[in-house]
Amino acid sequence: MHCDTPGRKGKISTCFDCNGSVDVLIHTASRTEAVIIMSKRKPKDSHLTVGECVSQVQRLLRGRFCHQQLPSEPAGVESQHKHLLELLKRTAIHGESNSVLIVGPRGAGKTMLLNCVLKELMEENEVKKNVLLVHLNGLLQTDDRIALKEITRQLHLENVVGDKVFGSFAENLAFLLEALKKGNRSSSRPVLFTLDEFDLFAHHKNQTLLYNLLDISQSAQAPIAVVGLTCRLDVLELLEKRVKSRFSHRQIHLLNPLGFQHYLSTARLQLSLPQDFPDCRFAEEWNASIKALCEDKSAEAVLRKHFNSSKDYRSLNKLLMLTLSRVTVSNPTVRSADLLEASRLCTADAKANILHGLSILELCLIIAMKHLNDIYDGEPFNFQMVHNEFKKFIQRKSHSVHNFEKPVVIKAFEHLQQLELIRPMDGSSAKTQKEYQLVKLMLDHTQIMEALQKYPQCPTDVKQWAMSAFG
Repeated sequence: MHCDTPGRKGKISTCFDCNGSVDVLIHTASRTEAVIIMSKRKPKDSHLTVGECVSQVQRLLRGRFCHQQLPSEPAGVESQHKHLLELLKRTAIHGESNSVLIVGPRGAGKTMLLNCVLKELMEENEVKKNVLLVHLNGLLQTDDRIALKEITRQLHLENVVGDKVFGSFAENLAFLLEALKKGNRSSSRPVLFTLDEFDLFAHHKNQTLLYNLLDISQSAQAPIAVVGLTCRLDVLELLEKRVKSRFSHRQIHLLNPLGFQHYLSTARLQLSLPQDFPDCRFAEEWNASIKALCEDKSAEAVLRKHFNSSKDYRSLNKLLMLTLSRVTVSNPTVRSADLLEASRLCTADAKANILHGLSILELCLIIAMKHLNDIYDGEPFNFQMVHNEFKKFIQRKSHSVHNFEKPVVIKAFEHLQQLELIRPMDGSSAKTQKEYQLVKLMLDHTQIMEALQKYPQCPTDVKQWAMSAFG
């Protein structure tokens, strides 16, 4: 579109291009000058090569799968979220001590719920400046001494404690909380203790840590909240009577209420590209292919299988990560075949996969052990019995397997033990000669037969021996 306007030094022409840019052309007697006054819209998106787009997709989605961001509002646990938030607010703002347990199976979202509540809580200025957080984990803080050191470190009180010697755990903890009191010493700063794998703290000697934390929360010595996370429903039965009596018995139960349709939409959302992706055209094509994938019956069947076995998002992200790894320049979209292959890898039997990398000698020893298992009805055996069975096979049936010397066979046997395909019996004495130490085979009939079928260039004699061994 052109618009001509007379000027003092010449005629001014205004042009609007397809991108919304406004070009002003100033015509003078000597020359024509082009001046870009303004641009109402961004210039058209630059198109990346397929390789660059695939690299961007891999980087973006891998970051999403590995570092899952907290949702703005946790789905399906609104009431639990509200309950926990109100409870911690009473400690953080009003100085009321509390204790609560979050109970649910692994992957149900216990940590996600707690982190969402803490994030929302810390957005308030009054709370952010005043409240202290201490995170403990039963897998890391395996006794009370280590736990107390970690509490001191997280509260930044190492210099205050110094070289002081305390008579008991309770005195030490009381001193730490006393050190947190404000300048007028009238009130202490609220502390939120989160205890992940709460049930493991019950195995500490005399449950001293739990007793002291819950005792402080009940006696109002200092405003603290104790939040335990556990997957054990019987966790209260693990507590001593004195500990149990000081616990508030508040429990927040988490079960995964999400249906398959929500699971499917989550998978689609996780694989979709955002609107600000550098190449808009590629992003549109990618998102259209993801939509088609989620509507495909075979892909839906794979996702339903995983949903039925495990509803948590960690296993879903693992499946999608393996699917994404099959996206290349020659295959720039996700196909249902990629999802199927990823599912096969997720559900693959790790021990059966180890069998594919064994030597023929090691495979023969495995078959000999299974033969002994059948003969002696699952009773343990020793190397000498396995070696005798292997020698019988060599002498009677096989012309394709080399007759190895005994030291070589022992080495192969020890390698199988290192791979944990066979396990020494607990009662087997370490003083016994290694040829006579009792062991047990950790494989079953199906795993061995599947490995033989897939084993490259496996001698026919060995396959026939394996089949005869299983009758």
